[in-house]
Amino acid sequence: MNNYDTITIYCKNNKTYTDVPIGSSLLEIYELLGGNVLHYRPMNAQVNNKVEGLNYRCWRSKDVKFLDCTHPSGFRTYVRSICYVLSKAAHDMYPGVKLNLEHPISKGYYCALANGEKLDPEAIGKIKEQMWRIIRRDLPFDLKNVRTEDAVRLFRSRGMMDKALLIETAGMAYTSYYEMEGYENFFYGCLVPSSGYIHLFDLIPYEDGLLIRVPQRDNPYELEPVIEQKKMFAAYKEHLTLQRTLNLNDVGDLNRAIENGLTQEVIMVSEAVQEKQVARIAVEIAERYKEGVRIVLISGPSSSGKTTFCKRLQVQLMTNLLHPLGISLDDYYVNRVDTPKDEDGEYDFESLYAIDLPYFDRDMRRLIAGEEIDLPTYDFNSGMRIYRGQKLKMRENSILLLEGIHGLNPELVSEVEDKYIYRVYVSALTTISLDGYNWIPTTDNRLLRRIVRDYRFRGYTAKETISRWPSVRRGEDKWVFPYQENADATFNSAMLYELAVLKKYAVPMLNEVKQVDTENAEAYRLIRFLQYFNSIPDEELPGTSLLREFLGGGMFKY
Repeated sequence: MNNYDTITIYCKNNKTYTDVPIGSSLLEIYELLGGNVLHYRPMNAQVNNKVEGLNYRCWRSKDVKFLDCTHPSGFRTYVRSICYVLSKAAHDMYPGVKLNLEHPISKGYYCALANGEKLDPEAIGKIKEQMWRIIRRDLPFDLKNVRTEDAVRLFRSRGMMDKALLIETAGMAYTSYYEMEGYENFFYGCLVPSSGYIHLFDLIPYEDGLLIRVPQRDNPYELEPVIEQKKMFAAYKEHLTLQRTLNLNDVGDLNRAIENGLTQEVIMVSEAVQEKQVARIAVEIAERYKEGVRIVLISGPSSSGKTTFCKRLQVQLMTNLLHPLGISLDDYYVNRVDTPKDEDGEYDFESLYAIDLPYFDRDMRRLIAGEEIDLPTYDFNSGMRIYRGQKLKMRENSILLLEGIHGLNPELVSEVEDKYIYRVYVSALTTISLDGYNWIPTTDNRLLRRIVRDYRFRGYTAKETISRWPSVRRGEDKWVFPYQENADATFNSAMLYELAVLKKYAVPMLNEVKQVDTENAEAYRLIRFLQYFNSIPDEELPGTSLLREFLGGGMFKY
């Protein structure tokens, strides 16, 4: 081969340059590198910091980083591929029966029949057996790229109206989908090359549907344990019932509603449902106040809307004749220079010990004793605790509201008896999906919120926020999620319309991430994902909307 027949690949995994035949696929390149670049089998690769499937062909010199299922992107590709095989197996065994992959739960993914009927264990067993037959045959996932109008026609002819509506309303000229033995399905994001790449999964009955069990990310040869999350499941189910009542099952339905001038109605109903949730929790707290409750602990992962929930809860508690005092645990952060560091030597803002616990405990004791305290404020720009002359003192009918990611951690108020505490877990439990098999991860919803808020109010670029996100997620796994089922109430802060609003702000911020930046892979993925949403102007949002916490322009002060 001469120089015109080859291109140079820089493999970022082992920091080597290799000449390969022009037009080689990523999978062929991996094999030319010796096939042992990763500890586990590759699932996809970042090509010039954009994620591509392993069948992607390189016609010019590229930087390539191969990813296995221990990487979030590789893991998404693996799970997505399981879901494709599930959809084909269900189609093979029960033609005309539609399954919906609704949401993550219990360390897996919940599926249910679209008609609301219960899936019986025998049917689940047959689908699982067919999935293993497909996997053993190692059938290829063939990627097709066609004009969108042709894809719309195809999916309508197959009865996949949700997919047809999604790609039709997104307004893209061309659409990609996958085909296997005459079965076509649209999946957002790449799949593995063939079904034989799937080495481990399980299907088990769960509530009225089934749970897809998936491997542990740090140990792909062991399944994740099934963690009971009845309260979380109930919160998801309540929101899904609302969507079906509004006939907004998927993003295509939302896009059509926007096109038809129904935006304001969607916003008003979403906001009213949230306010009803807040009011219901306030009534329960007021009843428990009569039994001795004096502290409300509000917890949730990053960018779940805890602060606005707390402020709206205060208003509702006042209508129940209580005097709420809201305190953000963020204001008790130690000064940035004193923040503990993680294993990478970076500041660990998610750690419980990023809070000045002795100072916090002293203030709480003084408040409960009837003394007045000088409430601190944490300045995120300077990384310092400051004082603005805000005084706080409890009255006879006062109740303390403490909000922060560590609100449900037993160490926070270890000296207080349970009978004096009411716990609320807040999270953006995104229930609207792109279509029946393409769910929207709650983490994507929260990351987009955080990117917009950090950029507008905390002086961080999208690149910086994306860079910190893995550390945030590790902190949530350690400090937040283990305590979520201990809550007395779960509040879903996600709104049906919000990603259509965030799009206007997030896309320009994400576009600032440069191609040479490692964070570009995530920025590019989020931009592509947001392309499926028609935009909603934020001017239509009420001043009390929870989304104002991230956009600004609201009635509450933060």
